[in-house]
Parts: sequence; C-alpha cells; structure tokens
Amino acid sequence: MLSRLEPFRSRGSSIGDLYLKHCLTLFLLLLLVKPMFGQQEQPPELASLLAAAQQAQAASNYAAAAESYKQAVKFRPDMPELWANLGLMQHQTGDYTAAIGSFEKANRLKASLYVPNLFLGIDYMRTGKTKQAIPFLLAAKKMNETDPLPSLTLGRAYSSLEEWRPAIHELRRAIQIDPRQSSAWFALGIVYLDQLESDSRTMTERYATSSYAGTLYAESLVKQSRYKQAASLYKTILAANDQPPCIQAEEGFLSLRMGDSQAAGLAFTTEHRSQPECTLALLGLARLGIDSGANEDALRYLNDAWSRDRGFFAGNAPALFEGMSDERAASFLSFVVEQRSSGKLESGMDEALARARQGVPTPSATQDTRDAHASPVATSHEAARNDYSTGRYGQCTDRLRGRLGSGNVETLEMLATCSFFTGAYDLSSDAGYALRALPSQPTVATLYWSIKANEKLAFASLARFQELEPNSARTHILLGDIYRQREQNDDARKEYNRALELSPNDPAALQGLGSAYLKDAKIDQAIDAAQKALQQSPSDPEVNLLMGEALVAQHKFPDAEPFLLKSLSAKPQMLPHVHALLGEVYAANGKTQEAIREMKLGLSSDEDGSLHYQLARLYIKTGDKPDADAAFAQVKVLQQQRRESAVVAVEDSHPASLDDGP
Repeated sequence: MLSRLEPFRSRGSSIGDLYLKHCLTLFLLLLLVKPMFGQQEQPPELASLLAAAQQAQAASNYAAAAESYKQAVKFRPDMPELWANLGLMQHQTGDYTAAIGSFEKANRLKASLYVPNLFLGIDYMRTGKTKQAIPFLLAAKKMNETDPLPSLTLGRAYSSLEEWRPAIHELRRAIQIDPRQSSAWFALGIVYLDQLESDSRTMTERYATSSYAGTLYAESLVKQSRYKQAASLYKTILAANDQPPCIQAEEGFLSLRMGDSQAAGLAFTTEHRSQPECTLALLGLARLGIDSGANEDALRYLNDAWSRDRGFFAGNAPALFEGMSDERAASFLSFVVEQRSSGKLESGMDEALARARQGVPTPSATQDTRDAHASPVATSHEAARNDYSTGRYGQCTDRLRGRLGSGNVETLEMLATCSFFTGAYDLSSDAGYALRALPSQPTVATLYWSIKANEKLAFASLARFQELEPNSARTHILLGDIYRQREQNDDARKEYNRALELSPNDPAALQGLGSAYLKDAKIDQAIDAAQKALQQSPSDPEVNLLMGEALVAQHKFPDAEPFLLKSLSAKPQMLPHVHALLGEVYAANGKTQEAIREMKLGLSSDEDGSLHYQLARLYIKTGDKPDADAAFAQVKVLQQQRRESAVVAVEDSHPASLDDGP
C-alpha cells in the first residue's frame, strides 16, 4: 500500500566532481611548491621533468603530465610527493587503477600525507571497492577537518553499502563545513529518500493494515488530488482504536479542499475538544474564521497556536492559505499588519504568516537549529508529556533532546513526535534511528515518524540543492523524475533532454528519458535511450531492466532475457516486476516450469490481474486445475479492485471534488 510513497530518485552523475576538479589544482600546486629535496641538490633532468609536468598540467594535458611524473619517480622513487602527483594526474586521465598504485606507494612512504589517503578512498570508490575506500577516507577526515570532501565521499561510500545513518552523519558534516556544497545537499536528499524507502518497505511488511500505514497512504492520496479515496480512508482510520495524532484535523483540511466547510468545522471542533494538544486543529479553526470573514476569531486561534509552538506554526501555517483566493489572503494579511500596533498580535507572527502565504518555510521548519547541548529545563518524561499535552512541542523536545542514547522506547517515541511537530526534523529522524537500533522490533509509531521526518528532510535538502544549482543537469534530472512520478511524461522528457544538453550521455538522464518513452509506449525511442545509457553504465540493473522491458514489449523475448537477468541485482522493491517479465520470457520460449516459478515471484507486482491470468494459463498447460482456478479467481478480485479505483479516480477528477469552496 505504501508504494505511492516511494519517492522520485535520480542517481546523479559524479557527485562532487566539480568540487574535486577545483581541489585537484590546489593539491597539485601545494605539492609542487613544497621544498621536496631539502638541502640536496636537484638533478637538472628532474627539474626539467617537473617543469614540463607543471606546464602540461596547467594546459590540462594530464596524460603528458603523468608521463613526466613517471620519469621523475625514476630519479627519486623515495619521494612520496612525486608519487602523489603522479597519482593525481593518472586520476585526471581516468586511469584509476594506475592512480591507486601510485597513491599506495606514496602512502607506504609517508602514511601521514593527506592527498594519497583522500584519493585512495576516492579511487577505490571509482573502481567499486567501497569497503577498501572507507579506512583511507576516515584517515583523511582526521588529517583535514576543514575539507568537506572526505565526508562527502564517505557519505557516498556508506550510501552505496546501504548504511544510511553513517551516510547521513557524514553528509551533514560536509554541509556543516561548507553549507554551499551542492553535491552534499543532493547526496543527502537521496540518502534520506533511501532511508524513507527502507522504512516504507518495513512498514508494508509488518504493519500494512495499521492506521499508521493507512494515514501515510491517505496523505499521499491527498497530494495526488485523489480526495474521495483519501476521505474514505480517513473514515476507516478514525474508526481504529490506535491512530496517529491529529488525524481528524487532517480530515478537516481535506474537507476544505473538497469544498465542505461544514464537515471541516465539525472535524476541527471535535479534534480541538478531544485532543487539545493538536495545534493543527487551531490552524483549521483559524482558516474557517478567515473564510467566513471572522478575522478577529481567526487571529485569536493563530495567537494561541503561535504562543504554543513557533516551530509547529512555521511548518504548518502554509496549510492556512491552500486553495484560498489571492484577494482573501491579501485582505487577511493586511488585517494582521493593522493589529501590530494594537497589541493584539504576537511578536513575529505577521512575518511568519507572510512567509507561509509564499509557501516559504522558516529555517526551523526544515532542520533542527537549536543547540544540541542546551537543555535548561528539567528532563523528566512526565514533564515532557505535559508539554506535549499542551501543544508545547518545542519545550517537550528541549527536555528530551539529551536522551537520544537513553534506550527507552517511550522516551524516544515522545522525542520523535515532539521534534517532528516543532519542525526539528533532523532530531526526529535521529530519534527514529535510535529506536530502530534497539534490540526490539521497531514499533509502527517509530516507522511512522521516521518516514515523515525523512520525507521532510529529503525535500528540504533537494530544494536547497536546486537553489545552489538552478540550471544544472542534475536539477533537470530531478525535475524529470518528479514529472515522471506524476505521469506527466511529456514534461519529464523535456527535462531529461535539457539535462542531456548540459551533460550529454548522462546515464541517469538517459534512463529517465527511456522510462518516460516506455510509459507512453514509444518503444523504439525507449530502446534508443537505453542503448545509449548502457554504453555508459553496462552493468546498471535499472538500465538493464529498462532495456529488457522494452524488448519484451516488442515480443523480442530471447533478446530481453540477458538484460533481465542482469537486472536481478536491482533494489528489492523492483524485483517482483523483474521476475514477472522473466516469466513472460520463459513462457514465450516454452519453458513452462521456469515461467511459473518466475511469475509466482512476481505476483505482488500484478495490479490488473494480467499476470495471474498468464499464470492460470500456464497451470492449465501443466494440468494443474486447482491452481489454475485459484489464479483465475484472483484475476476477478484484482479486476474488481481496479474498476473500483477507476470510479474513485473519475470522482476525484470531477471539478466539484477539487473545489476548495468560496
């Protein structure tokens, strides 16, 4: 059910390369001007070789520079700096294996040199030896605490090993060193998405029928404007015994989107009375006041919400203005400004509302900016719970922020909840990680808050990346992935093509372009894009899957098989689709038992009953009537579900369901 939460992703090409190219010049020049020979007279041949290397490097002729250094190390094989410079030039020419050899020699001669350690880590990463890279990168980080590159590369290394939390730690560190390091923001956003994806799979496997999983799915339906379906799901969630906080208030905002202010008012009032800690209900009541022209009442609710918790207000106030006409929003903001001199307005709230109207979150709504060591208030759990029950989420967070290592499930869940509500998403994510690290199985609430926090952090990080690189290839790939996720394939193709104009043959852009073509049944164009991507990344499982699926669509089953076999190393959530395609291939090739085996492994990907139908036909072919009957029965179930979903989708697309009211 949580597949709708799986976010767009783009792998990006050569994260950190621009920064690395800038650093290469600095590294090399620092080494060249170093008095490498002490008082020893420099041989004239060596001096000539070094001068030639320097001139070649200045002209970006790295192959010639490498050749000069190869000759130079013959004169002084005991000089680690010469081996390091040779390694840098070999790195620049793309000969990473040779570069590793040179850096290893430099490292053996002088293990305390920064550059050989750093580039051994970088080039081991380049050659797919990630585990070997990590010790050198850790050593480089200790040697130079002001360079973000070791932590940036470590973050990528841990990410490739699917060790999300160490990756997040290192990438956060890179950003602390250099907040304008766009590659770190991009990589961090992707890792948060990876963590979210992992938690979503766990939620689906263990708690698929819980109200928490249902709430996440309902929220995703709202984002897709599938309001009728979301409303039905909220009713089921509200009937459950255990549910996340503020669900009725969320339903109220959904009612506003659907133009039913009466139902919204009932939801907000009921929530406010039954769960006074739910500040979202106050914002809902304020919105109703604005809509009805009762500005004084609206301001009273907003003052209450602002005085409770400014972090919550900053993160959630944009909901006040969703679907509101520009005239009404401007009129209310003018009223707010007028109250500034009357004393009826809490200090700073007018600026927060103005930012909310623009859809711009305040810094506290995107990351935890408080001093992690400052906790002047008492830290008892009961005091924190009292803060939570009065909507003072920030104070609750401050009481518990020093308890991340407590190992207490109740305390950590309270910290995850409070910190999320006050906008300290970093801390909420960390609390979720601390909970998952405990020996006990993660609770449904643990996964719920972790998913929500990491989603916020991912989009904030990627938004920061886009600010820093507004017209980069990776930005266009990112936008293409967003459009493709929303099935706006024409727009997606435009973005991927813009990325390819900036970075020709970028495999991520080519894969995205091919996928967009495939979704629109433009098979020849999809195959062309996949072929170009495979030239750059022949072993990439997702590119191989794209090619295999396109060939299956053309009924070129023997040609598709090798690509699909390579795609079996894809991410777990993609494997059912791979197995289903392999089942089609084997069925077409007359390998009935192999086809049955693969199709059974792919059944979870069947959305319309077509795979069950193929499986039923294969069972008939083998004389297995009971299994064939069971498969045909499941076809009917899936087809009925699909018809019901189609009806809801049509209802959701009706203008009346999108009307937010007057």
